[in-house]
Formats: sequence, structure tokens, C-alpha cells
Amino acid sequence: MPLTKVTRNYQITIPAEIRRVLEIKEGEYLDVELRGDEIVIRKAQLEWPTLDLGRDFTPKEIEVNTRKALMEASKWEE
Repeated sequence: MPLTKVTRNYQITIPAEIRRVLEIKEGEYLDVELRGDEIVIRKAQLEWPTLDLGRDFTPKEIEVNTRKALMEASKWEE
């Protein structure tokens, strides 16, 4: 099992072999859960779509996706 260190700012680095297997990319979100005395980290299953930057969005699509993102983000501020 890979070992990682908690830094001064309470950050950790996910070992490279785990990032590769789970295909974790920079900027992705992860869910963090406390399970007894264990910390469980998994790739987040977000409710809003990934934006296709080559596509035009209608104002309605922007509003719907913004609402979804805000609802999801409000869950993280516990």
C-alpha cells in the first residue's frame, strides 16, 4: 500500500500509481468520507455535465447547469 504524508497545510498527494489506475486528472473533484477511523477518497460523480467548449449553450442550458452546480457545491460546505 502506498504511503503519503500530510503537509503543513493538511494536504496529501495521491500516489502516482493510484492516480493512473483511477485516471484522476488535475482539477477533478473527489468525494471524501469518514468511515470509522478511515478516510475514504473516491472520484466524485458530479450531477452537472462536462462542458463541450466547442458548442454554444442556450441561456436556459446555462441556467439549469448553474443551478445543478450550485446545489452540488452546497453539499460540500458542511
